Amino acid sequence: MNPRSCLIAFGLSSLSVAGAFGGEPRFEPQTLDPGVEIGYGLAIGDVDGDGKQDILLADKSQYVWYRNGDWQRRVLVDHVTLRDNVCLAVADLDGDGPVEIAAGAQWNPGETSDASQSGSVHFLMRPSKGEGPWRVVTLPHDPTIHRMRWVRDAEGKNHLVVLPLHGIGNKSGAGENGVQVSVYTPPAPDRWDDPSAWTIQVIDRSLHQTHNFDDAGSDLIIGGAEGIVRRAVSDAGSGDRRIIRPENSHPPTKGVGEVRLAKAGFIAAIEPMHGTDLVLYEEKVGDPGQWTRTLLTDGLVDGHALAVADLLGTGREQIVAGWRKPDASGKVGIRLYQRGADGAWKFHPIDDNTMACEDLKVADLDGDGRPEIIASGRATKNLIVYWNKSPRPQ
Repeated sequence: MNPRSCLIAFGLSSLSVAGAFGGEPRFEPQTLDPGVEIGYGLAIGDVDGDGKQDILLADKSQYVWYRNGDWQRRVLVDHVTLRDNVCLAVADLDGDGPVEIAAGAQWNPGETSDASQSGSVHFLMRPSKGEGPWRVVTLPHDPTIHRMRWVRDAEGKNHLVVLPLHGIGNKSGAGENGVQVSVYTPPAPDRWDDPSAWTIQVIDRSLHQTHNFDDAGSDLIIGGAEGIVRRAVSDAGSGDRRIIRPENSHPPTKGVGEVRLAKAGFIAAIEPMHGTDLVLYEEKVGDPGQWTRTLLTDGLVDGHALAVADLLGTGREQIVAGWRKPDASGKVGIRLYQRGADGAWKFHPIDDNTMACEDLKVADLDGDGRPEIIASGRATKNLIVYWNKSPRPQ
């Protein structure tokens, strides 16, 4: 019996000690940067065109990257705005190998009306030679910009999807205006530096307070205080696109902060925003449109990071969750949740009190086919790679 593992009976919220389903996951931590200011947001992509996945970070005042191999911190650009940076997104837009970078800054969530004082969206232009600084192209934006990602539409074209925290003019998550989910379509590469050449379309206003989102092919999965929206990136039609609401989730959703869609079809979420509950949504068999909500733990404190991936090579996806304030045991950290063949879930501690997790990503950094966990810590002010050394199933 492994006293550090915990079993979660499928469909139940009770926790009890249990043995492992098989070989224990094994992750070896390596601190890449002990001097992170806040570590708001992470991205993974090939910055220098060497074919390896690098780590990018939106830190408090700098956008930086860590080159795969030496993992030295390199500055892309410094002090884009007077206030904090908050997010970034990367994608290879022109197919030449290295990624292009978008960034969000001017983090001021209390100002929901004045876009000059809250929020910013930028495209970073690669220097013609050398490593930097990158040139900043400023694009139009709403207040309270919080998250962004590049998403391909059904025709394979990349769009930058930008998610504010609040609807314009709203207070405490309430008001007349829904959060405007905006899609930025880049022009041809020779006009990337021309803000007027970018097209911007609002595709959703269903939610009044959001926090994060995921993509599945050309679809978006958006988490907010009123549930979960699913919408195609090219769909600007009106109407409520919530697939999960209090009325069709059992027990009812508490409102969603972090959200991730698994290839297997389930949705993992942290509820509510900055919340305590890690939950799993599965659409009921034979009852489409109705969702079962399974509580995996209610012990997170300021849950703020989430990923879904098969890190163990079992053919079934696991859930990785991180929190950033001390829990009932006085600890911060990261856990991996694994479902067994009988449908029961158990957790494995990945980090035990060295990572106050602000954000995390999953990516194979060393090319061995086993994805790593990469995390940035707010209060702990660190960037750590957890190298995946887990044994493969026989």
